[in-house]
Amino acid sequence: MENLQSEDEVLENGTDMHMIDLQRDANRQISDLKFKLAKSEQEITTLEQNVIRLEGQVARYKCAAENAEKIEDELKAEKRKLQRELRSALDKTEELEVSNGHLVKRLEKMKANRSALLSQQ
Repeated sequence: MENLQSEDEVLENGTDMHMIDLQRDANRQISDLKFKLAKSEQEITTLEQNVIRLEGQVARYKCAAENAEKIEDELKAEKRKLQRELRSALDKTEELEVSNGHLVKRLEKMKANRSALLSQQ
């Protein structure tokens, strides 16, 4: 009977030790998971801050791009206006050169006629 009782104690002590080991493992796993959870929450916070920062940058870049497009459109309109003015000025210059050429020819004819009249007198 004593033998049976000591076997039960050994089994009970072995089971107790096994339960203690299981409890330690469970506690270690809980600690590891708590640490991983805290680390993940910290990472999430960091990522959320990055998202906010990047959204701000996107808004600023979008605003800058819109302003640049507006300026580009204004510059294109100014360029078209200046090109029209240049064409107009070049046309006017050509017209004046042609008119000047005709006037020079008329003046030469008048001088020639005058010289001819003077020589006849």
